[in-house]
Amino acid sequence: MAIVEPVRGEVITFLEMTSPDQLKPGRVAPELVLVPTSPADEALTRATIVRVGAPYQWPSVVWGDAAWADWFADPRRQSFLLRTGGADGEVAGVVETEAHPPHDVEITSFGLVPEYVGTGIGGHALTLAARLAWTLDHPGLDGVHRVWLHTSTLDHRRALANYRARGFRPYRTKTRGRVA
Repeated sequence: MAIVEPVRGEVITFLEMTSPDQLKPGRVAPELVLVPTSPADEALTRATIVRVGAPYQWPSVVWGDAAWADWFADPRRQSFLLRTGGADGEVAGVVETEAHPPHDVEITSFGLVPEYVGTGIGGHALTLAARLAWTLDHPGLDGVHRVWLHTSTLDHRRALANYRARGFRPYRTKTRGRVA
């Protein structure tokens, strides 16, 4: 008789901040800036999200043109590129936000392109993303009262630790793909 070992499912952890005072800034990387994108930047933003997400099996990596068009057309979403050396510098990563009126902002995508992973800028990159989320200007928001995001066991091994170190607190987990 064959014994079937359980296959560990993907664990998704949802984290939040309920006050900007909860943010614990990471070590400053002065060369890193967060730059808003425009419709002209959609191809670069898409390519950056794919580069960031490919090692971690992000679903968006395999999206077709129609899915990307829907993503960029959603007025609740805003895209930002992390760049080194100023607004025209090299792309180091991506931040995507989604407004959930009246008071919530979700950081839907956050990450560094592979060549910047492990360089020590992740804490500051997340600090910039959280500060941005707390001050997000969106017509549907009546002030931001909560910033939230999720990560999974498929993401970088330091992702959850970085989120917690910046002051995000877990509030829910779920498991996807458990097989016995």
